[in-house]
Amino acid sequence: MENTQHDSRQQATAVEQPAAGHGASADPPDTVRRQQTATERRRRELLEAADRVVLRDGPDASMNAIAAEAGITKPILYRHFGDKGGLYRALAVRHTDALLDGLRAALDSPVPRRDRVEATLDTYLAAIEARPQVYRFLMHPSDEAPGADKDTGFDVGRHSAPLLRRLGEELAQVIGERLDLGPGGEELARVWGHGIVGMMHAAGDWWLRERPCSRAQLVQHLADLLWGRLAAAGDRLGGPGF
Repeated sequence: MENTQHDSRQQATAVEQPAAGHGASADPPDTVRRQQTATERRRRELLEAADRVVLRDGPDASMNAIAAEAGITKPILYRHFGDKGGLYRALAVRHTDALLDGLRAALDSPVPRRDRVEATLDTYLAAIEARPQVYRFLMHPSDEAPGADKDTGFDVGRHSAPLLRRLGEELAQVIGERLDLGPGGEELARVWGHGIVGMMHAAGDWWLRERPCSRAQLVQHLADLLWGRLAAAGDRLGGPGF
């Protein structure tokens, strides 16, 4: 009798458990997806607010000003990005992705190689010329005087170096895929990729500050500098060409 009652309880439990499990797991995935979508949308809105402040204030953009622009408190901004470094990284990814899309389009344009080189240089220079305050925020520390509202402990140079390395690696990959550089080609492609990005960055930074010549003239001068072995290298067999 006791065994029969014990078996009955086991069967009842076995029937109840799947039903409880089924009911508990029906809704959460949709809820999680909605929460993720809402979080992503809110994060995008905050980045757009940060962009507006950066366009106005450049490297002097502060977390307080960004929070005010977004209509939230500074702690809420920290909740989404952690600190100014986290916000910087999110903005850097946003703008670097857009720049890389433009550079790839220039490299893929159906024109002679020299024209593609010039178009790629011009795409970079046009981007920093169009949004100089964004460029300065990403590449230069603030020179503002010490004050109560100043964000401290933020090293722009430490954060901007990965951005330049990413551009260098992306360009190195394009060069390695498209040009036949012979033995040691992978190493040479990386040297060229990082060297070209370094040249664009240094020359563009100087040009944006002093404007010693037109953008078109600077593009011509830099292309002339690059054109030696780059002009002589053959396309990789079966590749998309450079």
